[in-house]
Amino acid sequence: MSIRRLPENLVNRIAAGEVVERPASALKELVENAIDSGARNIAVRLASGGIDLIEVADDGCGMSPDDMALALERHATSKLPGEDIDLVATLGFRGEALPSIASVSTLAMDSRVSGREGWRRVVDHGVLTHEGPTALPPGTRVRVENLFGKVPARRKFLRSPRAEYAAALDTIKRLAMARPDIGFTVEHDGRRVLAVQPDMQRPERVAALTNAELIDNSVGLDFEREGVRLGGIASLPTYNRGISDHQFLFVNGRPVKDKLLIGAVRGAYAEMLARDRHAVVALFLDLPFTEVDVNVHPAKTEVRFREPALIRGMIVSGLRHALDQSGFRAVQRPAADALSAWQQEPVRTAQGDIFAAPRTFYQGNYAPSFSSLAEKRTSFGDMRGIVGEDLAPLMGRAAEATDPVPESRSHPLGVARGQVANTYIVAEAEDGLVIVDQHAAHERLVLERMRGAMAQAGGAVPSQALLLPQVVELDESACDRLEARLEELSAFGLELERFGPGAILVRATPAMLRGGDAKGLIEDLADDLAAYDQALSLKERIDHVAATMACHGSVRAGRVLSVPEMNALLREMEVTPRSGQCNHGRPTWVKLALGDVEKLFGRK
Repeated sequence: MSIRRLPENLVNRIAAGEVVERPASALKELVENAIDSGARNIAVRLASGGIDLIEVADDGCGMSPDDMALALERHATSKLPGEDIDLVATLGFRGEALPSIASVSTLAMDSRVSGREGWRRVVDHGVLTHEGPTALPPGTRVRVENLFGKVPARRKFLRSPRAEYAAALDTIKRLAMARPDIGFTVEHDGRRVLAVQPDMQRPERVAALTNAELIDNSVGLDFEREGVRLGGIASLPTYNRGISDHQFLFVNGRPVKDKLLIGAVRGAYAEMLARDRHAVVALFLDLPFTEVDVNVHPAKTEVRFREPALIRGMIVSGLRHALDQSGFRAVQRPAADALSAWQQEPVRTAQGDIFAAPRTFYQGNYAPSFSSLAEKRTSFGDMRGIVGEDLAPLMGRAAEATDPVPESRSHPLGVARGQVANTYIVAEAEDGLVIVDQHAAHERLVLERMRGAMAQAGGAVPSQALLLPQVVELDESACDRLEARLEELSAFGLELERFGPGAILVRATPAMLRGGDAKGLIEDLADDLAAYDQALSLKERIDHVAATMACHGSVRAGRVLSVPEMNALLREMEVTPRSGQCNHGRPTWVKLALGDVEKLFGRK
């Protein structure tokens, strides 16, 4: 069998299989070219998700007729003035995109350099069909139609127009985030779906492309270490999503999807997010070009770092430091569906008629005075003859304060006024009503105390020996996992000993968890080690252990707290990092603004 040189058209189609996987891939290459041309405004038009039409118009530097002809040849580019591929400062550099796209579609390219006439070239699946002058403003317009029209084997693998449109829009959003100095507009099937103006601030651009609420529920990042700079914004742990589609990562202005960076984000939010929830982040890494290799894949969405441990450590520490600075912040506003559950329900009489109290009952300055709680109960008890059934039992409990009630305006989380269902603390703040989940809040406080104790004691938590060691029976594999981690667990004050093939002996527990359920703690630790022992690093496994132990040592739901205990919990939350969410990612407190309370009663 003899070796032959493949024809140029076939070479381009083979290259297109790597560069142009779907409409979004072609769109990415065209927009990157527009960005590299120095454009200030880029307009995108799509039809059927980009399957039938992709048009990208920019106001960049434009191209001469000779440059246009050269741009449609393989490995011809203006973006590598020298031969040092390690110093690539542009988004494109391989010189494959335009000829690859032109080989699998009908591509019409119009361009004009300022002060000169415009020129047009049309290539139909690799064959030049038209060339001549044209009229257009300075810049370039590329129109791609009938993608894979003559390559049915590729076209049949495209997804639905709706799915291809979603992928294309995601591509544009990532590029628009990377360059807030450029304006972008997108039209799909004649309808404008996105428009952002040039020269926006980075947080504003990210929020405009994701959700406007992100501005109020995020923290900013700006760190630098060893020539590497990390910037961007990250959501509070309580502002999260069920999928990771809102994690945007950029390296030297290039959108990337890198496993190292995604893993670093997950590690930074460990013990602050539920296992099936994902943070919203837009992280921008800037580092010397010699420290990163962008020539890993033709699609240019993957990179390789010279010092991956440095990059991962910087992202984890930078995110955690920023989240620590947020203190007790959380998503303050309750969910809309939860707020809508507050509604005024009519009270019915025994005959089924809506109970309408005399208007005089509500008018004037009616303010009944009860000398005692018993008298209050008696007064309301007399109303049982009016309504058809007894009033619902009181689910709240207000404890009498022995000291003067402090002013709520001096405390961000307000002052405790009572306890609902022995689970939720109700506090009055200056600007609204604060409701705290006492178990979730105390769980976070215990975890942070444990971490602080480990730091002060050189990595060990004081332990409390049990008067009678407790035997916990488990299956043999669970005992094996715990036995392999005895040294790590002892650092938390948990002294364990193997007690036969199917049991663990508990000799001591952390002093701060005294009175906890040792059996439940050991069972949960065994389950956590089974789920995460291999997938997580040692530091992440230790964090999981600490979180599990903190959960078992915190104030349980259903426990009655006194007013001083409630206020002590609130004050500690205000000075504890990350106290806005529990160890499982749920919010520890929500605020019902005063305006929302007034709306519930028709005052607004």
